[in-house]
Amino acid sequence: MKLSNICELIEGAILLNDGNFTSMGLAVSKCEEELLSFIENEKYIEGLGDNITCLITTKEIGEKLKGRYGILIAAVPRMAYFKLHNKLTSSNDYIRKEFETTIGENCLISKLASISDKNVIIGNNVKIEEFVVIRENTIIGDNSIIRAGCILGGEGYEYKRVDGIIMNVVHTGGVKIGEFVEVQYNSCIDKALYTWDNTVIGDYTKLDNFVHIEHGVKIGERNLIASNTTIGGRTIVGADCWIGLGAIISNGLTIGEKCSISLGSVVTRSLEDKESVSGNFAINHTKYIEFIKTIR
Repeated sequence: MKLSNICELIEGAILLNDGNFTSMGLAVSKCEEELLSFIENEKYIEGLGDNITCLITTKEIGEKLKGRYGILIAAVPRMAYFKLHNKLTSSNDYIRKEFETTIGENCLISKLASISDKNVIIGNNVKIEEFVVIRENTIIGDNSIIRAGCILGGEGYEYKRVDGIIMNVVHTGGVKIGEFVEVQYNSCIDKALYTWDNTVIGDYTKLDNFVHIEHGVKIGERNLIASNTTIGGRTIVGADCWIGLGAIISNGLTIGEKCSISLGSVVTRSLEDKESVSGNFAINHTKYIEFIKTIR
């Protein structure tokens, strides 16, 4: 796609320098696509990903970057960006190609499960219980189990205040469940926001009841995630972690490998490999226990 072809979709936009892009994504997105993104503050220029080819931005920033990127000038770049994304979701050139759902061999699928007839791939030896809902653009690997009441591939939570209303940002990504994964009762795994992206659950990871995995989260292999945990959008969780009952992990973080997050923890910063944290807000587990001893 070319900026010159979509400029008219953004009210009041001015084309400063034409450019090509294949999809849209945040300025820090890492993928193989050539992305159209947005930037409103010069301090984020250095953080622009290598795959950003076009930007919606202010006139001042656009003048500085027009030699490096395709540039569209908009009064409020962030809002123009998300409005454009929503408009492009009606174009077959922007969303994923449609195909018939496929189901592998030796699967045990309840007649009370609801599975989209488009854009779902279910591997071999998969068990899907009653009242499971599987939306389009979902992949489930071999030997995985989806317990009753789960929802895979539902719309994520992304809203913007614009023009006096609250606008839903349409999700066009997917969900990818690995092999030997178990998702227990009434858990919810949202699909990713962008066409090129998936919310990912790695091989052998086990999710307890009422776990909410938000859009674009990437969970590695062999994780144990206890009930009522919420993991915010775009967070990356490494392999072999323990996440305790009722933990909340904020969006956009990176949790290293072999981390331990105690029950009820509220994690608001990224964690290095093998960190152990507790509390609200979560800190080093040993320090937290020592503090608790001083007030009991």
